[in-house]
Amino acid sequence: MINKKIKLLIIAGPTASGKTALGVELARRLDGEVISADSMQIYKGLDITTAKPSQEEMQGIPHHLISIIDRSQNFSVSDYAVLANQKIQEISARGKLPIMVGGTGLYIDSVVNGLQFAPEAEEDSSLRQELLAKAASEGNQKLYQQLQALDPEACEKIHVNNTVRLVRALEVCLRTGKTFTEYKKQNLPAESPYEAVQLGLNYESRQDLYDRINLRVYKMLEAGMLEEVRQAYQQGNIGTASAAIGYKELIPYLENQDSLLNCTAMIQQESRRYAKRQLTWFRRNAQISWLILSKNDELQEISEKAEKTIAKSGILCYNK
Repeated sequence: MINKKIKLLIIAGPTASGKTALGVELARRLDGEVISADSMQIYKGLDITTAKPSQEEMQGIPHHLISIIDRSQNFSVSDYAVLANQKIQEISARGKLPIMVGGTGLYIDSVVNGLQFAPEAEEDSSLRQELLAKAASEGNQKLYQQLQALDPEACEKIHVNNTVRLVRALEVCLRTGKTFTEYKKQNLPAESPYEAVQLGLNYESRQDLYDRINLRVYKMLEAGMLEEVRQAYQQGNIGTASAAIGYKELIPYLENQDSLLNCTAMIQQESRRYAKRQLTWFRRNAQISWLILSKNDELQEISEKAEKTIAKSGILCYNK
């Protein structure tokens, strides 16, 4: 008997590109459920800061892997892969289409490519906390230099400001005695466990994307992001979730060391830089079919473009 692969739809792209709205619309059209592929939305709290979809935005479509981990806990890509694969199986078993939506490329790749994580490279809580503390006290540059000495090839693919990936790479190097690059190559499967269609969102004008990012930061502040960050900061013990853009940038204001205007500009700048890194990551994936948008495109038009691209792939978006 032929073992038919589960069909999976991916919607990837940079922050503020419209992934959430498209994911909901395609789930409505294709009878699907959404699985978040966002490394920060997995945590409880910081709802506004991490741009979690509201109940209104979800429009009754089930969303999974959002707000399921306490923000004081650490959470690794291997943890995500286990949970995401479980959800894909469950959604497919219900006769629905699993739709992964998010901008964390490492999370998406770990699932789509069926990465297997060796036991010796699993999360070491004490080591991870030690590395995070070092980043907080001495800066990411120290971690970057340490990783450069251990695995220069990995350093070429990890930005110095990406604390989560720096810590993960160092954790693997220090625990296994292997380079992070070697570890990843050893854990690549022969083929994907899914029959996946991967869509990527981007804008024909980089400035249009940046304008969307800048506007969203203002809307997040209007929605209460400052108070949300203040409460989290006062409660402390926030762990890996402190890497969320918007949290660390507002701390100087909370400590009366900078103005809200300057901190807002910093959030916008870091968000734009993050979008650039996301695009660099996703462009390396030859399996992604890109939807190039303009600022005047409406959701219905974008959804129709997406459905045409899905149809061209030859992969039916139903498990029947």
